[in-house]
This record gives sequence, structure tokens and C-alpha cells, in this order.
Amino acid sequence: MAGKILNYYGGGNTARGFYSLFESNLQGLERLFILKGGPGTGKSSLMKAVGSEWAEKGYDLEYIHCSSDNNSIDGVIIPALKVGIVDGTAPHVIEPNTPGAVEEYVNLGEAWDSKALAERKEEITQINERVSRSFEMAYSKLAEALKIHDKWENIYIENMDFAKADQLTNKLLKEFFGNMQLNKASNVKHRFLGAATPIGAVDFVQNLTEGLPKRYFVKGRAGTGKSTMLRKLAAEGEKRGFDLEIYHCGFDPHSLDMLIFRELGLAIFDSTSPHEYFPDRSGDEIIDTYEIIVTPGTDEIFAEQIKEISGQYKAKMKEAISYLAQAKAQREELEKIYISAMDFKIVDRLRNDIRAEILQMSKGK
Repeated sequence: MAGKILNYYGGGNTARGFYSLFESNLQGLERLFILKGGPGTGKSSLMKAVGSEWAEKGYDLEYIHCSSDNNSIDGVIIPALKVGIVDGTAPHVIEPNTPGAVEEYVNLGEAWDSKALAERKEEITQINERVSRSFEMAYSKLAEALKIHDKWENIYIENMDFAKADQLTNKLLKEFFGNMQLNKASNVKHRFLGAATPIGAVDFVQNLTEGLPKRYFVKGRAGTGKSTMLRKLAAEGEKRGFDLEIYHCGFDPHSLDMLIFRELGLAIFDSTSPHEYFPDRSGDEIIDTYEIIVTPGTDEIFAEQIKEISGQYKAKMKEAISYLAQAKAQREELEKIYISAMDFKIVDRLRNDIRAEILQMSKGK
């Protein structure tokens, strides 16, 4: 029986630029392969090939997806073997500092024909500059969208009952933890459940919450305290020794979108656009923060203002996505140049070396 695959993002294109949460997901590994080499060197294909082999053997995997290329991954982790392979090139530069792990750089750039690339140096430089400008524009538009979103939030913040918000949080704290206290340190992973990508917003909520008996769908409006509530629940869970997956907002990484306590069999997540879901199985429950803590009639009173802000926000997000798509197209031009100068026999050899090491490690488990 094939192993299960957990999908998430380790880095994101956010309103605060490219934001990396890679490091906490590498903690606890005993072996880490850090792949170097530019576009077109087959890093993602190598990781997928190794991952699929171990999934077929029944091992569970974690795929860390690439927010700038929907068909690529930035890492694969085999938790049972405590081994990972990650893309260590910009913008998610992985430094060799994972405590307890034996780390090794694998340079796929060895497979390049350096002379052929040198002859196209000027063209490569120009494309790289265009890619950088496209990302800069995308981040600029996302930052503008965040400022607009703040105005949206303020409407609801000014019409919130903070005492009721505290009561709701305290109710959930009791439901989640009761009097339970685990006699161990909490293992905390920071991730993104979704991201702004070249094809728009993508998320893995359904995959990440699959098999959990209890899911809380937090509904509400911008600024109704969803992220603040999740922060308080996370802090209490960590204090009590529960292992915790903290999923940050792919738009504003300073906010939280989801918590998963697998030891408790539960998840609680912001179930509003762009990752809006509805209960579809036993154990699913809606928490509506608008209904519980916002002054009735707020939507109606500020309807025109909300409509205008919403339109401005969506327009900025659409612009940002178009620049991410532009950057991807430009990087594909770059990949063609590098692929034409690659000797993939060398990549195959490097992949087989990694395979052999992982196989040897598995024999000691």
C-alpha cells in the first residue's frame, strides 16, 4: 500500500516579499541533501523521483511545494527515515545548520556545459533581470493589496465586541485541551497551507486535514480576530506540550490561517476566501465570528464601502498574480537555455548516489 503524501508550502510570495518557513520543517532530520544548481537542472524531478519510490514502498512523505511554479516542489521529506532533500537555491537558501543532521550539498551544476553557458552569459543576465523585476512588481502589488485589506479589517475591528471574542477563545481552549498536559516539549512546525502562485491562489487544506476526526471551520470577515484566536490556541497548545503544525497566511505571513493538533485529532482553520470550505463529514463544525462578535447589521451599514474596498483588493491581487505568471514564463526561457547545456547522465548519477545513501539508511531503521 502506497504511503500518504502531506502537501504544503515552505515559502510564499507574500505582501512582505518572499517569506520562508523552511527551517522548522527540517528539524529532527538526521540526513539532509541540499541541492544546488540553477533552473533546468532537474532538482524538482530528482526529488519527485526519489519520493515516489519511497511512497510506493509504503512510506509517508511530505512534499514542500514551490509557490512560483505549480508543477515543481522545493523539498521532499521521508519522516520515518528522518531524511530530506531540499532545493537550496535562491530565494529559499538553506544553510547547513540543521541540529543533529548530517548535511550534504549536491551540486547539479556539475552537469552543465560551462562553455556553452558562457557564450550566452549576456542573454542569461538579461532574463534574470527581467525575472527579478517581475517578482518585485508582484510583491509591490501584494503590499498595496495588504494596505487595502487593512482598511477592510478596520471596518470590522471598530464594530467588534472584544469581550465576546475572548469568551469564544476561552471556550475553545477548554474544548481542545481540558485539563490535559503532556510531559514533553512541543514539536512545532511552521508552514503555509496555500500560496499566491502563477495560476492564482492554491491551497492544500483538504489534504492536510484528511483523516482528522474533528475540524473547525472558522467563518467571519477580515479583522474579526480569527488569527488572534489561533495564536492564543497555538500558545496554549505549545505550553501544554502538544505537537503543533502552525500554518501561516500565504498573503500576510504575520497572520495565521490554520492549526493542526494531530495528537488531538483536530484542525481549526480560517475557512474564508481564498481557501473557503464547508463541512462535508461528521465531526466538522462551523464557528462564525461575524455572527458571534460583530455588531449586527455591520455588513449592511458599510455595504458600499466594503464593495469598493473589495473591488480594489481583488484588482491588486489580480495584478500581482499576472506578474507571478510573467516571472514564471521568463524563468521557463531561462530553463530552456540551461537544459540545452545539461548532461542529464550526470544528474542520473547524482540521483542514484542519493538513492543508494537513503536505501542504506533505511536498513538501519
